[in-house]
Amino acid sequence: MIRILESKEIGRLLARRGARLAEAEAVVRPILEAVRKRGDAALLEYARRFDGFTGKNVRVPEKELRAARGKLAPDFRAAVRTAAANIRAYAGRQMPREWTREMRAGVWLGQIVRPLDTVAAYIPAGRYPLPSTLMMTVIPAQVAGVPNICVATPKPVAEIFGTAALLGVGAVFQMGGAQAIAAFAFGTRTVPRADRIVGPGNIYVAAAKKLLAGEVGIDFVAGPTEILIIAAEGDPRSLAADLLAQAEHDVDASAVLLTTSRRLAAAVAKEVARQLAVLPTAAVAGRSIAKNSAVVLVRSLDEAVEVANRFAPEHLSIPDRKLLAGVRHAGSVFVGTYSPEAAGDYASGPNHVLPTSGAARQRGGLAVTDYVKVISVQELTEAGLRRLAPAITTLARAEGLEAHARSVEARMGRQ
Repeated sequence: MIRILESKEIGRLLARRGARLAEAEAVVRPILEAVRKRGDAALLEYARRFDGFTGKNVRVPEKELRAARGKLAPDFRAAVRTAAANIRAYAGRQMPREWTREMRAGVWLGQIVRPLDTVAAYIPAGRYPLPSTLMMTVIPAQVAGVPNICVATPKPVAEIFGTAALLGVGAVFQMGGAQAIAAFAFGTRTVPRADRIVGPGNIYVAAAKKLLAGEVGIDFVAGPTEILIIAAEGDPRSLAADLLAQAEHDVDASAVLLTTSRRLAAAVAKEVARQLAVLPTAAVAGRSIAKNSAVVLVRSLDEAVEVANRFAPEHLSIPDRKLLAGVRHAGSVFVGTYSPEAAGDYASGPNHVLPTSGAARQRGGLAVTDYVKVISVQELTEAGLRRLAPAITTLARAEGLEAHARSVEARMGRQ
């Protein structure tokens, strides 16, 4: 049964459980070091130990990917086409543009946009294989123009292999866990070194990404998934279904409803229990609901929005656009009755790889901008440099950098 709490009790609920990253880091450190030192030999050892891998090479032959594509059901192919088109269109709108402009007389400024050379997408394949995550991580890279796109997944899942083939991705590696992150961070004879690693994973994947950030670019360190729903009224069945949709991801997932209505709170709690009784994933969802989830009574929708900003949830559901102006921190926002979080998970277009555990205070979800570099460009004429010279030389000398000042004066005929 889901708890019903008063708003004064929310502090304890929103104090997220630690992800035990410190413990995980201690476990993965020797794995990272082994892969750094011994490359493929260590990678294969860990793949056999942790994932039951039996092959001699973790790279999946392209003929195996094509075979998996051929086995995909027609309705699955159609779903991939629909989702891929929407993800591609949304990523295209996010793409930064190149520009050049004369900002003041003789000073031309602008930016060029260049893709990263190599990116790696980590795709979980444990309790729930995630071909949708393959689309979310690969398609923005394609839109960005990344020439080398790699995929890692720990098990030979037909839907993941087949979706990779549908998207035209040939560099797929059957490897998982911290060893996969290390392989992409350092590079091995088989696995190319990546500029950035993206995609979710378990606590050991998260710990490996955290430890290797700086050695390789990462999207963010992800914790348990979460949703926060704000509603003053609505259909208890839909609200309960949304809570359970998040809860079934993981026993550490969090699903919270903030409402001003005591009647709605009771109805949703009753409906959660009813739906949970017939849910195939109840073993997972039930633990998440009991441990980490609640219906919380708040005094007003304004208070609900303020609570949401304190929580900075991965997913935020609000009843209408009028509340958007108050939203400061969220990974992705779902507006209105007909915008379930599941739409964003699969097919509407925005990315479902999102910041958790409060990281939405610093950034939004994975985007095409994670796959490109925006490089500044400047071109000054002689007259433009002369106008700026007094400011440049004064600031340079104030910092004690005489050569900086003289590099300008040399062009002005003062040396």
